[in-house]
Formats: sequence, structure tokens, C-alpha cells
Amino acid sequence: MTWLTRGGVIAAGAVGVGVTWGLGWPGLIVLAAFLLSGSLLTQFAEHRAPSRTGRQVLANGGVALVAAVAGAWPAAAGAIAAAAADTWATEIGAFSPFPPRLITSWRRVARGTSGGITALGTLGAAAGAVTIAWLTQALAPKGMAPLFPIVASAGIIGMLADSLLGATLQGKFECPACDARFERGNTICHEPVLLTRGLGWLDNDGVNFAATLVGAAVGLVGSRLSRP
Repeated sequence: MTWLTRGGVIAAGAVGVGVTWGLGWPGLIVLAAFLLSGSLLTQFAEHRAPSRTGRQVLANGGVALVAAVAGAWPAAAGAIAAAAADTWATEIGAFSPFPPRLITSWRRVARGTSGGITALGTLGAAAGAVTIAWLTQALAPKGMAPLFPIVASAGIIGMLADSLLGATLQGKFECPACDARFERGNTICHEPVLLTRGLGWLDNDGVNFAATLVGAAVGLVGSRLSRP
């Protein structure tokens, strides 16, 4: 069972070492819970191993790595919760009996469209965020502000930010010959694809990175506001 490419293994190892160095074994357990649950859900939903690249691993775990090295539990947990919420939303939402709706206009869109959400996927996102929040509350050092509501909120807000960016700024490309749609500009269908909407440099990995950054910010700000 191969869940990571060679580059993915190296990136995951770097993230794991950094998180362990900054937050200890409890932080590694929280990170591992996300990586394991996300990979299992992807394999279950898509009937194949995810085979994530180093770029994908860093897009989901890079912010948590930096926050952990800085010793910021709320920020690291918020980033992980956002990544978990987005992954759970995508994989659980794939089983929705109803088509997704675009978060900005609420019109129906094809399955797999960036920015599309479903009720089942949203419930999955909440479950992912709550799972990471519960683990964080159980494993974080004593004496910190209650992290469960902060981390759960960070995960859900990060997932919503991911959907919003996917619907508005993420680059969308089309083949000029057959109108097939893609999310990466380096694709060649009948001809090289052309940018039709969004920012050409902002792909799904960039959106995931931004979502975890939002989750980290919510976790950090929330923890500071909750101090007496």
C-alpha cells in the first residue's frame, strides 16, 4: 500500500520530525491522526492509494511544521484541523446523493468542482475538525486555554476558506479543442490548456496551503483572545 511517493515520504518525514521537535510526541500523534485518517478515507472513497507527492504533503503540513517549530500549539493544531476538515469533506462528500453547490452562488456544479460543497461533505469536515480538536485538547500541555472549541472552529473556518478560494481565485483551465476542464496549467489535452478564470499560479496545493494558514491564524488568535 503506497500512500506517498518518494518525495512525499521525505516531506512527511521532515514534517513529522519538525512537529515532534517542536511539540513532542503529542504533536506527532495529532499529525499522524490526520495523515492516517486522510489516507484511509481517500483510499476508501477513490478505491486507490492516494500516492501524495512532496508538494502535496507540504501544502497540507508545511504551516503546521512552522507553527510547531515555533512552539505554537494552537496554530499548529488549527492548521492540522483545517487540513483534516478539507480532506474529510472531499472524501466523505464524494458519497453525497446530491450534486455539490458552488459556495459563492449556490448553483449546482459537477462533482469534483473546486468550491463545490455538499451537506454530507460539510458534516464530514466538521467531524474531521472535531476529531483533531478532541485529540489536541487531550494531548496538549496542561495549563493552556481550552483548545477544543478553538481548534474545531479553526478547522471549519479553514475548510470554508479552501472552498471560497477554490470557487474564486484558483486557476481554471480549458482545452481549446474540446473544452475539457483542468485545474493545472501544465496539462496538455488535444492542445496546451488555456487559463479561463482565476490565477494561473494558484492551484489546489496553493489553496490547501492557504486554508491551513487560515486555520493556524484562527487557532493563534482564538487562543490569545481566550486568555484571562
